[in-house]
Amino acid sequence: VSGSAFASAAVWQYESLKSRVHTYLEEARADWLDRMRPQKRGDFRKQVNSWWNNLTEGQRTVTGIIAANVFVFCLWRLPGMRRIMFTYFTSDPSSKALCSPMLLSTFSHFSLFHMAANMYVLWSFSSSIVSLLGCEQFMAVYLSAGVISTFVSYVAKMATGRFEPSLGA
Repeated sequence: VSGSAFASAAVWQYESLKSRVHTYLEEARADWLDRMRPQKRGDFRKQVNSWWNNLTEGQRTVTGIIAANVFVFCLWRLPGMRRIMFTYFTSDPSSKALCSPMLLSTFSHFSLFHMAANMYVLWSFSSSIVSLLGCEQFMAVYLSAGVISTFVSYVAKMATGRFEPSLGA
């Protein structure tokens, strides 16, 4: 999983660089067109775009991770999703599904306080770590750390003989 994450990050980084060049050229053309068109006032989409553009690259990257965690948190609250959530979003060495929960449990929180604390910490150091690694490599590290910590959890559970499911990395 880690090798795939870092290989994918390298391809993503190349495609991102190629996209930035293309976007730069398109924005130069769009700026010229925007000066020619009349502007709307109070446009909600422009306000969201302005907020998004004021975020650092790290904060934009972590916003996606936070959105995924909030989505999974909301799925835990749906009674019809409980069986799927316990099967795929909890790590349990005695479960039939061992591989996918190693990745998916990284995004799983049952307690609002636990999720909020984790996302706050992630948000607080995101700008510095993404500026150091780049968003692609940061995502590879994040996913790899989640899978590796779940694997360590499996080993610890096997060593202690406790086979209850757990959430998170």
